Amino acid sequence: MRLVKAQGLEWQNREQFFGISANLMRQILVDHARKTSAAKRGGHSVMITLDESVAASNESEEDLLLLDAALTKLSEIDAFGARVIELRYFAGLTIEETARALGTSPMTVKREWTTARLWLHKEITG
Repeated sequence: MRLVKAQGLEWQNREQFFGISANLMRQILVDHARKTSAAKRGGHSVMITLDESVAASNESEEDLLLLDAALTKLSEIDAFGARVIELRYFAGLTIEETARALGTSPMTVKREWTTARLWLHKEITG
């Protein structure tokens, strides 16, 4: 719905669409995790039923919030690596699709994917 409501956007290409979609998916999942965490601390929430095909993964809300914070930190020191993670993880793109979306080679994406994942793992686990 957020993608449909995005007014004034003129899609230049498929890659731009996936880039914006990945960012919106990240925002949606993080917002949902924050609301769920707030509900656990006494907040009020409205239960909705989602189609299983659009349901989030089995990761806990806390894990997703940790990932978001680490990804935000990564983007400050390695914006390209953070973008690779966002496209691969939140948009579900393959190495080749990510390379096309970013205008680079699959080998560069593989290298960034590996490096960024290691950095995120170290950041999250301490």
